Formats: sequence, structure tokens, C-alpha cells
Amino acid sequence: MSEKFQVGQIIEGSVTGIKPFGAFVSLDGTTQGLVHISHITHGYLANINDAIKVGEQVKVKILSIDGEKGKISLSIKEAKENKPTSFKTPKKENALEGFENLMKDFLKVSNDRQADLNKRLNR
Repeated sequence: MSEKFQVGQIIEGSVTGIKPFGAFVSLDGTTQGLVHISHITHGYLANINDAIKVGEQVKVKILSIDGEKGKISLSIKEAKENKPTSFKTPKKENALEGFENLMKDFLKVSNDRQADLNKRLNR
């Protein structure tokens, strides 16, 4: 297995199965690897089925090869050339205003959730 594939290599494979924790990708007729859900896309992915489908052809980067266990770890997001740009730091005068807006939104959501819980408990 390690003679045919190398860590860091980017190859194309076919998605053969999807589980809540990741996707299985066939690298050739006999070798499969696993793409953990955290390596499907950049950012948070709640439902893996929103990003990938069985039978889809994907480019993957080989992260690790465990010859003893016969396991290969893969990454789709690291195989992509266009990685997300970093966030720009807000200007100092706008940082406080942005923080206050985030806190207002957080408190509104928190209060709404608490009110919903109180309604459920008072039934």
C-alpha cells in the first residue's frame, strides 16, 4: 500500500460511502481511504450530505498511511488550491461597536431560547 501511495500526494478518487463522521473514497480498485468530516470543507459542516455524494469524483490529499492497520487518512479541503482568505481585523474604533452588536445578538438569541424553555416547562 505505501509503495503505491505517498503522504502528501494528491489524487482523484470516487466516493463509495458516507457516514456521519466522514466519507470513504476509493483510490483505486482495491484501496480505500477515509475523509473525516472536518476535512471535507473549510468551515463548519453540520450535515456531510450537503457537501458530498456517493459516486462523486473528488481530489484528495493523503494525510497519513497506517500500513499495519491498513488505514489511509484523506483530506478534500487540503487538496483544493483555493484556500479561504483570512479574516481582516476590524479597525479599533469599529471593534467595540462590532463586539457590542455581537453581544446584543447573543443576548436576543439567549433570551428567546430561555423564553421557549420556560413555555415548555409551564405546560
